[in-house]
Amino acid sequence: MGVGKSKAVTAKARAGAGAASVLTERQQKWFASVKASLERDTGKTLEQWVRLAKRCPETAPKKRADWLRQKYGLGANRAAQILHAAFGSEGPNWDDPEAVLSALWKEPAGRAIYDAVAAMVRKDLPADVIIGPRKTFVSLARKIQFAGILPARGGKAELGLPLLLSESKRLTPMKSRPWAEKHSAILVMNSPQEVDAEVKRLLKLAYAKG
Repeated sequence: MGVGKSKAVTAKARAGAGAASVLTERQQKWFASVKASLERDTGKTLEQWVRLAKRCPETAPKKRADWLRQKYGLGANRAAQILHAAFGSEGPNWDDPEAVLSALWKEPAGRAIYDAVAAMVRKDLPADVIIGPRKTFVSLARKIQFAGILPARGGKAELGLPLLLSESKRLTPMKSRPWAEKHSAILVMNSPQEVDAEVKRLLKLAYAKG
């Protein structure tokens, strides 16, 4: 095996180890229902729509969507679903977690903190935890998300948790974040050394709520 290929395999293993999927059970069910409803409502499977979309003479995403709407009467959401399946989306997708991580964690210092958190999750939390890289953050989930981590300025990382501030002196109030659905607290980490026993304790508390 060549050096380049070996590095690629190692990187992919690092991103996906300890998680069978980057989607939660709820998300998998939602995507399956969307696919099933497309066939039910249009009479064509997603695969059939993909073949039709690839015949589109347009190359720009918006013009492709307009073509599907005008030619087949599809709504904007249906067209977007089909085009995503046919051509993918701009930037890395969920099925390539290492590429998503590399695009998200551009600063090596922040990436080192994330790697320390991910290693802790894989080692010290139950095996059903799903580490799900997204475009703007990394989700930590069971059936639902129980924590989220994203880069912060200056090579730092922010860990969002559904915990009361009274649980730890290191927690601060949650501000607006892309993953702040049920998270009420945030923990800022300045270096991998701060991914310590206290972070482990808080992650376990958050896991119990998920």
